[in-house]
Amino acid sequence: IAAAVDIWARGPAALPPPRQPRTPVLPVEGERNVLITSALPYVNNVPHLGNIIGCVLSADTFARYCRLRNWNTLFVCGTDEYGTATETRALEEGLSPQELCDRYHAVHADVYAWFRISFDHFGRTTTPQQTRIAQDIFQRLLARGFLLQDTLEQLRCESCGRYLADRFVEGTCPFCSYAEARGDQCDKCGKLINAVELKNPQCKLCRGTPVVTPTQHLFLDLPKLEGRLEAWLERTLATGDWTANARHITRTWLRDGLKPRCITRDLTWGTPVPLDGFRDKVFYVWFDAPIGYLSITANYTEQWERWWKNPEQ
Repeated sequence: IAAAVDIWARGPAALPPPRQPRTPVLPVEGERNVLITSALPYVNNVPHLGNIIGCVLSADTFARYCRLRNWNTLFVCGTDEYGTATETRALEEGLSPQELCDRYHAVHADVYAWFRISFDHFGRTTTPQQTRIAQDIFQRLLARGFLLQDTLEQLRCESCGRYLADRFVEGTCPFCSYAEARGDQCDKCGKLINAVELKNPQCKLCRGTPVVTPTQHLFLDLPKLEGRLEAWLERTLATGDWTANARHITRTWLRDGLKPRCITRDLTWGTPVPLDGFRDKVFYVWFDAPIGYLSITANYTEQWERWWKNPEQ
């Protein structure tokens, strides 16, 4: 505060010269390097003020602050484009998923430009870089024994010739008997539902009756990482600036014990799984989408690893 008062009293002439922008922005040895991301907005609708205020605006404010401090700052974001919600919206609008993503990515980019959000790069997750990096991370997990196979029971529509993601199924809620419950949640009683638990299930695409069918999937073996994660958390929670809510949720997950998490889906719209026996599947969006931060940076600069694999700077 004393330093700020002193500079204020001496006027603008006392300020250091502004940083000359570089393209691309890369970490500089001996300087403070700041990488800023904000939650990737989902691409299947027009962004509204809640989207902007919820994540984009706060990140933009911090990016502007960092640049005013003359810190070497990179601010990236982009649209999250894979997943069932995109397929659902594309069917409603009579478009292919790629056409829908192209349309709404442009809308998002225009809206943030109108608000003068100061992204250094605003990208997207449907790129060759996303496929390459996601598949590379998958192969590393596979080689190190952090993946396992198991069978899931899913609803399959024989008329459409496809397994039905949760959003493609409707039926009667097994808890409150609401007749229009979705395959993941009942909008009346609010309870989460496994699609195979629905009574009188119907395919939303053809209104046919799906059948429960076993299918093989790949799981991230989180229990194998639990001990290592707990040790890391003890160090990080002691020195980091975690919110009380983040601490509580994290400890609750560990207290109850981590469970294997399915990372594949029987869909066509997504990053392909590069493994024999699973090549007709794609990665679950919550395995795939966080990797978007890396791939968006990689689309900005071929030297993206200098930001993501460079803890010393």
